[in-house]
Amino acid sequence: MSEPRVTTEGAEVLVATPNGQVRGLWREPRGCGKSAAFLGIPFAQPPTGALKFEAPVPVEPWDGVRDATEYGPTPQRHPAAEITLIPEPSVSGDSTLNVNVFTPRPGDTAALLPVMVYIHGGGYVSGSPASPWYDGAAFNRDGVVTVTVSYRLGFEGFGHIDGCPENRGARDWLAALEWVRRTIAVFGGDPGNVTIAGQSAGGGAVLTLLGMPAARGLFHRAWALSPGVAEVTRERAEAVADRIAKLAGVPATKEGFASVDPDELVELENQATNLLADTNVMAGIRGLLAEGLSLGPVVDGELIPQPILAAYGDGVGADIPLVIGSTQDEMTMIADSMPWSVRLVPPSALLRALGVDRPTRRSYLRANAHQRRRDSPAVLGRYLGDAMLRVNIPRVAAAREGAHTWAYVFAWPSASRGWALHCLDVPFWFDCLADKHVPNIAGDAPPQSVADDIHGAAVAFVASGDPGWPTWSSTPGMTRIFDTAGEPLRTDGYAELAALV
Repeated sequence: MSEPRVTTEGAEVLVATPNGQVRGLWREPRGCGKSAAFLGIPFAQPPTGALKFEAPVPVEPWDGVRDATEYGPTPQRHPAAEITLIPEPSVSGDSTLNVNVFTPRPGDTAALLPVMVYIHGGGYVSGSPASPWYDGAAFNRDGVVTVTVSYRLGFEGFGHIDGCPENRGARDWLAALEWVRRTIAVFGGDPGNVTIAGQSAGGGAVLTLLGMPAARGLFHRAWALSPGVAEVTRERAEAVADRIAKLAGVPATKEGFASVDPDELVELENQATNLLADTNVMAGIRGLLAEGLSLGPVVDGELIPQPILAAYGDGVGADIPLVIGSTQDEMTMIADSMPWSVRLVPPSALLRALGVDRPTRRSYLRANAHQRRRDSPAVLGRYLGDAMLRVNIPRVAAAREGAHTWAYVFAWPSASRGWALHCLDVPFWFDCLADKHVPNIAGDAPPQSVADDIHGAAVAFVASGDPGWPTWSSTPGMTRIFDTAGEPLRTDGYAELAALV
C-alpha cells in the first residue's frame, strides 16, 4: 500500500512531497474559509559556503517530517526595506531559497486546481515573501493554490562576479518554478496550469521570465503589476562590481566578495549604486532616469539573451497570455515631500532639468494638463512614475503585437495618501483589505468593491486565461480602469504617455 499523501491531526496537516514530508497548519484566516499553509519549504540548498554566488542547487531529500509552520529566512538588510509601503518582515537565517504554499486541498492530487506563483518586489534589493499581504487565503477561497517565492537580492543575486553565473536571482526564480512543476500536485495544484505574477520588481521578474527561453514550459499565464524593468547591461554590471570591490578593499572575485560580511556588502552596494545620494536632488533623479537600476536582471547573452522588448518582437512568449497594468500615480507621492521652492518652478523647467527635450515636454504637458493644474511637484512626481514604470505597459503591449495582452490602470486614490500610488493595488489584488497594515496606505475604509473587481479579475485570469475585458492586442489602447467612479473601460488608457512611448 502506498504512503498516504496527506494526514491530519488537530490543526496540523502533513503532506508527502518528492523530497520528504512537510508539516503545515490548517487555518481559517480573514473569513476566507478553511485552507492550509506550508511555510518555508526549501526549493534549493542554502546559498552559503561553496554554494555562495553560485547557481541554485536542488535541495536534498530529508528523512522524517519537516516543519513548515513558520516563514523561512528572508533577511532584510538593504536600507530600501525600511521605507517600503508593503509590510515585509525580516526573518534571519541562511536558508533563503524557499517557497510558501497556501492551498485549500492539501494532498489531493486529483484536485488539479489552478496555481498562482507570486514574486515579490523591492527593486531587486529588498522585499520578502513573508508579507501578510501575500498570504493566499483569498485565492484559496476562490479555488486557487498560491505559492510565494524567495530569491537572492542585491549583489548576492544580481552582481557580476568573474567565474560565477550571472543572474543568480533569476536562476532562483527558475528553480522555484521547477519545484512547482515537480511538487505542486501534492498540494492540490495543477502543474499544467500555472500563472506567474508579481509587483514592481516582481512584475519586472514576470516580464523577464516571459522573454526568457529557459523558462519555457514552467508557466502558462502571466500578470505583471506595476512592473519595474531593470535590464542591466553586462558592462554596467561589471562597473558596479568593480566599485563595490574597491570600496570593500577586496579583489573583484568570488573569494574577495565572499570575505566581506553580508551586512557590510549590502552597505557598500548601497554606496556604489545610490544615485539619489547626490546632493543635487534633480541631478540624482536625472541619473536614475538615464541609467535605471544598478542591480537587477542582466542582459548576459545567455540566460537572458536580449532585452525583453526585442524578445517579444521576435515572438518569445507570444503564446502566453499576459495582463499588465499600473497604478495611476506610481511616484506622484514624492510631491508630498518636495520643498516649497520646487512649487515655484514651472513644470516645463523641472522636466528640462531632467533632460527632457522641448518637443517631448510640450507634448507630455499638454496630455497631462489636469496634473499641471495641481502644482509643479505633482507634475514631476507623475512624470517620474510614468517614465520609470507606467511607460512599460504600452511598450510591452505594443511589442507583443498579436499576442493576448490585457492592460489596466488602478485609479482609485488612497484616502490617506491622496494618490493611486505605487503598492496601493497590492492589498486589493490579494483581497486582504482587513489586514491591520492596510490603513497606512489606503485609509480606514478602502472600497471592497474595487478589491472584488481586481481580485475577481485575477482569479478569472488564473482559472481561465481571460480577466474579463477586451485585449489591447485586439483594440490597441483598450484599458480596464479599477476605480469607484467613471467608466470601467477606456479605449485610450495610456494616452497621456504617448510622448514617452
